[in-house]
Amino acid sequence: MFATQEGKPVPQVIFHTRQGDRWVDVTTEELFKDKTVIVFSLPGAFTPTCSSSHLPRYNELYSVFAQHGVDTILCVSVNDTFVMNAWKAEQRAENITFIPDGNGDFTRGMEMLVEKADLGFGARSWRYSMLVRDGVIEKMFVEPNKPGDPFEVSDADTLLRYLAPEFKVQESVSLFTKPGCPFCTKAKQMLIDNHMPFEEIVLGQDATTVSLRAVSGRATVPQVFIGGRHIGGSDDLEQYLLSA
Repeated sequence: MFATQEGKPVPQVIFHTRQGDRWVDVTTEELFKDKTVIVFSLPGAFTPTCSSSHLPRYNELYSVFAQHGVDTILCVSVNDTFVMNAWKAEQRAENITFIPDGNGDFTRGMEMLVEKADLGFGARSWRYSMLVRDGVIEKMFVEPNKPGDPFEVSDADTLLRYLAPEFKVQESVSLFTKPGCPFCTKAKQMLIDNHMPFEEIVLGQDATTVSLRAVSGRATVPQVFIGGRHIGGSDDLEQYLLSA
């Protein structure tokens, strides 16, 4: 079983990052001093659970965490900075700070370094999340010591329930659009005005009209989905918001 590090300071290490065409060393103190920080750590960039669930939900809930005093959300993985930068660009996760723990120094200091030689990974991080205030670990959620890669407690919603137990999370919103569409612009502005974060799926870039027709039964944009329900176009969204 992995021991909790609650009440202890985070490990003091230097992260070697590549920013543009420059090498920039970032210290633990720079990341944590006088800040409230969420950290979630995972086995590897581009891996299935990390890309499909773990990272996107933290990125989606960033504004909610910020409302409750969180300054930064860090994603830590035992990968080099080039891999982490490429993953950030691929995921379009602009709300997350990606931390390359290439040598595993931070993860080792957290006592979360595990051997995954059976997968050809070498030493990697066990999956966990934590809330850190001014460099001291307040709360940790460590995945159970089971075979494989369990993902049960280090998710964004679990940490949010700890931080703000009374807060009701807004249902996930997806919006199909296409460039130059005025009705799409109207729908996006309505969502923004109602403080509803959304994922934009751009036709011709992220999906095709075939995909749109398959999930909505329509080929026109915008098409809005909230909490798994198909709301419809911009007029339908306006009626939905008026009746909410």
